[in-house]
Parts: sequence; structure tokens; C-alpha cells
Amino acid sequence: MEFSILLVGHGSRAVQGNVEINEFANQWRAQHPEWHIDVCFIEFAELLLDAGFDLAAKKSKKVIVVPLILNAAGHVKMEIPEHLAQARKRHPEVEFIYATHIGANEAVLGIIKRSLQKVMAGLDAPDPKTSGVILLGRGSSDKIANGEVAKMARWLWEETHHELVDIAFTGITFPRLESAVQRQIKLGMTQICILPYYLFTGTLIERIARQFERLQTQYPQISFGLGNYFGFEAEIYSTLDERVLALIEDRPTQMMECDGCYYRQIAQEHGHGHQH
Repeated sequence: MEFSILLVGHGSRAVQGNVEINEFANQWRAQHPEWHIDVCFIEFAELLLDAGFDLAAKKSKKVIVVPLILNAAGHVKMEIPEHLAQARKRHPEVEFIYATHIGANEAVLGIIKRSLQKVMAGLDAPDPKTSGVILLGRGSSDKIANGEVAKMARWLWEETHHELVDIAFTGITFPRLESAVQRQIKLGMTQICILPYYLFTGTLIERIARQFERLQTQYPQISFGLGNYFGFEAEIYSTLDERVLALIEDRPTQMMECDGCYYRQIAQEHGHGHQH
């Protein structure tokens, strides 16, 4: 085979999260029966990065590594490249090409806008001027990754009539969800739409569901709506298609932030690998 694709999922302690990533891969295969697509995970799964690279190397002399990740933080900038470098040493006859992560772009914005419309419809289409929006991301120690969530929130504000679009995070950094909710209530919002900025289910999606139930109990005067994660939306497939086709056709594509990354060079010089 001329090339193969290795789709890299994050992995989850919740079994269903990994099941969904495999189902995503099955649907992507059905869209491109001419492509050979394998799957591995960064953590919390049986087939991890090293085994995934080795498996792909046995099947093709050209492997396109596609991170099924929204934002580029430690996993995308540090961990995958470190394992990829070792795979290149183990398989010098194989060309490994690292594709760009999904990122924050117009395609993702389209998914978020559609999710917001569904949530607003579920609240009986209230006035957006009194309906706050909270884009709820995973949270990272990487300011660029957190900034991608903020960028999407700003773009959403630009293209809707909602006067208040905030960001919050489920961990690592701040603000957290309840703080964002309290702020919006103080500013007069009578409905609040919470939009998870996630690809698939997992322990954090389960945590968000519990938080949502508590918020409804804590603030009975507020109407809350909860959006869904968006891994199976058409724009995710089309974005990955573009990433792969650009590499196959040798078209210019966005450089990975880890390529030549100053922080990665410093970490390698001082022996610091990826940590949560």
C-alpha cells in the first residue's frame, strides 16, 4: 500500500469513550474504503502510541499520523512527537508524516453554532440577549490550547446575537463552570447554554452531566441547556480529510506547533517529558 493512516485518539478511563473513537474510525473507513486506517491511543487503552506506530510500520512504508485531538497542548506538542521520534529510529525505512490536529477553525465554529441552536430550541427559543453561553473546554497548562477555546468563544459572539459568551474549563485551569454560571446570573442572564468543547464521551463528560444536574438544583430560577460533544459531526471528518489529502497531494499545510518548538527543545535538553 502506498500509505496508511494512523489515527491517534486521546483515550479515556471510561470504556465508552474509546468505543466511540473506534466507531468514529469505522465510519471514516466507510467514507474512504481505499484508505487503510488504524487506531491507537495516547493513554487509557490497550493499543498505545509505540505499539500503534510499530503496527502501522509493518503495513506501509509511508504512515500519516493523524491526531484526533481538538487543541494542541502537551499530547500533541510533546508526547506524540517524542514517541514518533523513537518510531523513526526503530523503523528508518518508514516515512512517518505528522498531520496537524483539528484545531479551532471555521469548521469547528459551525459545529458549535449548530449545537447552540439546538440548545436554544430546547429552551423554547428564548431571547439570546438574556441567554448566556458558556463554552466548556477540557483545560490545559498550555496557554495556546486554552486560547483556542477563547478564540472560538469570541467567534461565536461575533456571529450570534448572544451578548454574553464565556469560557470555562473542567480542570487544570480557570475559570471553572460554576464561577462562570455565577457571573452570568449576576449579569442578568435568565437562561444559560453550556456547550462542551469535547470530541467524545469520557469521564469528564460524565462529570459535566453531574455538574449540570447540580446547577439546575442550585439555581431553580434559571433555565439551563446542555449541548453535546461533537466527535461524529460531519465537519470533523471533513477536517481530517483535508489534513490527509493535503499531505497526500503534497500541498502546503499548517506546520505543527511542536515543529521547532522552543519549549520542546528546552524540555528535551533538560530531560522534561510530558506530564499532566
